[in-house]
Amino acid sequence: MITIQAKKHDNFSVEFKFGFVGGDDAPSHEFVVNSWIFVPNSLDINPQTYGKKQFYRDIKSNVRLITPVYSLADLASVDALPFRNLRSACEAVAERATDGAIANYESQIKMFAAIFKSAMRNHSIRIAGSNSVEEIAAMSEELARCAKEIVGEYRNVYRLVNVPRVESKLRGYYLFGDEILTHFIDLQAFRVLKKIDKLLASNPQLATVRGQIVALMRDEKDYKCSMGYDLVRADDPKCNRQLVFRYGMLKKYVESDLYIRLNKKRDGFAVEQVYYSIAAGLAMIFATAVAWFAQLKYGNITGPLFVVLVVSYMLKDRIKDLMRYYFAHRLGNKFFDNKAQIKIHDRVVGEIKEGVDFISDPQTPREVLDVRSRSSLVEAENRIFEEKILLYRKRVVLDGKSLNSDSNYHLNGINEILRFHTHRFTQKMDNPEVPVNTLDEEGRVQTVKVQKIYYINLVMQLCEGKSMRYKRFRIVMTRNGILAVEEM
Repeated sequence: MITIQAKKHDNFSVEFKFGFVGGDDAPSHEFVVNSWIFVPNSLDINPQTYGKKQFYRDIKSNVRLITPVYSLADLASVDALPFRNLRSACEAVAERATDGAIANYESQIKMFAAIFKSAMRNHSIRIAGSNSVEEIAAMSEELARCAKEIVGEYRNVYRLVNVPRVESKLRGYYLFGDEILTHFIDLQAFRVLKKIDKLLASNPQLATVRGQIVALMRDEKDYKCSMGYDLVRADDPKCNRQLVFRYGMLKKYVESDLYIRLNKKRDGFAVEQVYYSIAAGLAMIFATAVAWFAQLKYGNITGPLFVVLVVSYMLKDRIKDLMRYYFAHRLGNKFFDNKAQIKIHDRVVGEIKEGVDFISDPQTPREVLDVRSRSSLVEAENRIFEEKILLYRKRVVLDGKSLNSDSNYHLNGINEILRFHTHRFTQKMDNPEVPVNTLDEEGRVQTVKVQKIYYINLVMQLCEGKSMRYKRFRIVMTRNGILAVEEM
């Protein structure tokens, strides 16, 4: 199964989160994502101005394992698997701090924090998306209660390593996890409070549960003070900068075991060289045949023979280049630009390939154009100034058995967080605002500033086995950046 979420990441980048779910111990899962990017002709994005290197500089891809899914209620149990793994790792490192025990201890701290973050986020998203006051109250009460129980038990387990025989550095790892848990609570509690505050005026019964959320946050604030953790201070911007930086580092630290480092290599290089050798061979056959026939007709050393040989060698080089172009085009359809192995602790669990090319309307499948759904005005303009189409292809193969062969948790698959940076697309855009004249109620001329917007449309084809579906997104932009990312 392939899941996809799209959102504006910042003023000039769009984030697509792909989920490739295939961790059911099957020998192989193959996923294909084809993305057609429709760019207005006025932006001057074409093969001459925007090559493959520029495109790959404008995308950033992070691949990570899908965090094991636990509800807050399940995680709040002291017998939950994450707590069992954590306690076992703490006991092992307290008994004897071998390299293996330390590595597992640190990994279990990171995994527990990542699971807690995911559980809190999923629970708060459900609250934010609910329209039922009763459901919001019940889930908010559950969030406050479960979060308090979970961090309470996590801090209780700390006693296993808070002993003199365990190095302070190792105890520091545990406190890194503790500090980021308080941050995750604040993030999601604020999201819930914003939802409750929108409804509080017309639903005063939510005041009780709001008090529970606020009490949780105040308890965590007091705990931070007692532990010496930094707090947000309205009158200390320098401290706040450092705090945001530290939270970013802690977040990367606890998620580091989930991220997969990809070593990309060029795909199809050997086959490409074979095709190019064939092209050179065909060109040489032509030149040799011409020389042989010319010698038969004109003799050994004559003026016409000299001219024929020069012309044949000129044509030989052109034939070689044309054949190289022909084979390169064929390779572009069957091979990819880059490939990388997906590895977990030096164990290969899959492969990712990607490729990008400009294509024309006739090369675009009719189903994709139907999903693109150009308006009649766009169609009329397209006959004169046609949209440029970038096709970005991705193929992901996962081995479910290898994925779960050496893990304390069941792993469902991988997520890819792909950021598409659009700053290069703004270079040929007009001013972000244009003046438009109108008449006011008294008949006077009034000038209104109106945003000059551009649309970049994306159609994505998601394939797994025989299953195929399409998604369409639209990026709304001005020269100042992205205004919105819309799912059509």
